[in-house]
Amino acid sequence: MASGILTVIAALSFAVWVYLIAFRGGFWRSRPVLGATEPSGTAKVAVVVPARDEAEHIARSVGSLLRQDYRGELAIILVDDNSTDGTAEIAAVTAALNGVGERLTILAGKPLPQGWSGKLWAVQQGLAHTKAMGADYVLLTDADIEHASGHVAGLVAKAESDGLDLVSEMVRLHCATWAERALIPAFVFSFQMLYPFAWAADPRKKLAGAAGGTMLLRRAALDRVEGVERIRGRLIDDCALAGEIKRTGGRIWLGHAEGAVSLRVYREWRDVWNMIARTAYAQLGYSPAMLAGCVAGMCLVYLAPPLLTVLAYGPARALGALAWATMVAALQPTLRRYGSSPLWGLALPGIALFYLGATVASAMRQHSGRGGGWKERVYPEGPRVR
Repeated sequence: MASGILTVIAALSFAVWVYLIAFRGGFWRSRPVLGATEPSGTAKVAVVVPARDEAEHIARSVGSLLRQDYRGELAIILVDDNSTDGTAEIAAVTAALNGVGERLTILAGKPLPQGWSGKLWAVQQGLAHTKAMGADYVLLTDADIEHASGHVAGLVAKAESDGLDLVSEMVRLHCATWAERALIPAFVFSFQMLYPFAWAADPRKKLAGAAGGTMLLRRAALDRVEGVERIRGRLIDDCALAGEIKRTGGRIWLGHAEGAVSLRVYREWRDVWNMIARTAYAQLGYSPAMLAGCVAGMCLVYLAPPLLTVLAYGPARALGALAWATMVAALQPTLRRYGSSPLWGLALPGIALFYLGATVASAMRQHSGRGGGWKERVYPEGPRVR
């Protein structure tokens, strides 16, 4: 009896991996990639950078935007969200040292209204600036992203050539510390699985996804969805905005970046844990039922295969081993993207258990009133903050 149940579990797990590999938009291939292009185009672009206590990264981030090789009109709007570490001052000095101070506008952030997340309120203020209002495109990017000199030109060229309302990229995340080598490729792999890039770009699919590090938006499309007003309290704001754009008939593209890298370092496993715990329960719609389903699904898909391979016999062991081998193979393109050892694929079940723990911790934080905390702000109200 027990042997039959284990065989059924193993068969289900293997079937899920077959589906994921064959029918989930080819997410595991870890593509497409927006490469570098020659500077072209003259569309007006405004870059909106929300920043709160980013003194460690702001010089490199803003400096890379100020040095963009772009033929059109380019304005950078930094919204200093009540920083206490001199973020705005460092940005101003960076602009002066680069001799292009006229490209940079620094706005002092206004107090956070009820119902808004801090980042989106800062973005809203940037979007309302005259330079952003008059732009053909608005680039939303984070204050910890460094851009190659031709990055803006490449984004605009992609939008113009394909008639896109949103061009978004998963920037290359920092992957050098032990914690990052173990956990970051699997994080990117999971994001690709949740939001298959090919499905995001397919107008026939309802699914929409974006990555907040790089989001080039056509200004007309932003106006059509009322900017970020509709999603003002959403913690996973990038995908929410992409959903609004696509729902109103906009065309979107999502891929990997070669011209943008994250400067944020996750030195310890706790740093990655907190990144996931901040928003994972929001991804599940703050639903206990969805959380229970997530736990069951993760156990079936990631944990059952190695356990069955080691502890079961007969068909259950064989199917478990096949499922484990399939997940190891599926992770390899993402591991290669990040220059990580292929052996990390064998550890994917344990890494998935880590992320599952962070997801449960996210729910516990929410129900204890600590919510999605970030930069000394806490959003405890869950789905009511929208």
